[in-house]
Amino acid sequence: MLAVCATPIGNLDDVTLRVLAELREADVVLAEDTRHTRGLLKRHGIEAKLVSYHEHNEAARAAELLPRLLAGERVALVSDAGLPGVSDPGARLVRAALDAGVPVTVLPGPSAVETALVASGLVSERYAFVGFLPRKAGELAALWDELSTPWPVVAFESPQRLPASLRSLAERTPGREVAVCRELTKRFEEIARGSAAELAARFAEPPKGEITLVLGPGEGPPPRDNALVAVEELVTAGTPRRVAADVVARLTGAPRNRLYRESL
Repeated sequence: MLAVCATPIGNLDDVTLRVLAELREADVVLAEDTRHTRGLLKRHGIEAKLVSYHEHNEAARAAELLPRLLAGERVALVSDAGLPGVSDPGARLVRAALDAGVPVTVLPGPSAVETALVASGLVSERYAFVGFLPRKAGELAALWDELSTPWPVVAFESPQRLPASLRSLAERTPGREVAVCRELTKRFEEIARGSAAELAARFAEPPKGEITLVLGPGEGPPPRDNALVAVEELVTAGTPRRVAADVVARLTGAPRNRLYRESL
């Protein structure tokens, strides 16, 4: 059997009794970082055989472990924090086990997503989780437009990139409510709440610790630029993009270069 085990997102006491029992009984424990997991096991007095399982060896490990699962071994899968398979390695092995008919059980536990959402005060009946934010400025700006939804959004971000991401968001929607949740469940936990503009100013320099970002409900997607829509329709009809941009620019007065660039 494959047991997917949620582990603490910070405080090592935030682990369930079921997970501790599974880690004791497993023939092998797959760990994203064996040094990190060894600390959790030591904290709870557990001796276990640890094998590394991370994004760089996930495919090879899945192929290696499937025969052992089929032979009847009990395998526990953990990540450094939270539930494996959600923004962490694990999904490939779960799928392979299911396809091979191996029983898979999930032992739930701490979640940075839901902890941050509730702590932010921005919770609603519906929310979106987008994983780690993109690194490229253009992709990030496009994502903000996509996330102009009437419900909250939760994302992960590195402390080094947080200032740039908040500045990018503030340029798009300076008044949008945001919560920066830092070091959740740990000694120096901090929940900073405010507008995108306020938090961009507050976090002008990278903070320390792990970051979960919560965006409050947006105002819906921005209205479409009619000139840009016209260019897109002409291109769809077979007109070369540069010709379409030139024609629409002459008819509307919109900058030709902008129409061409934003229609790409």
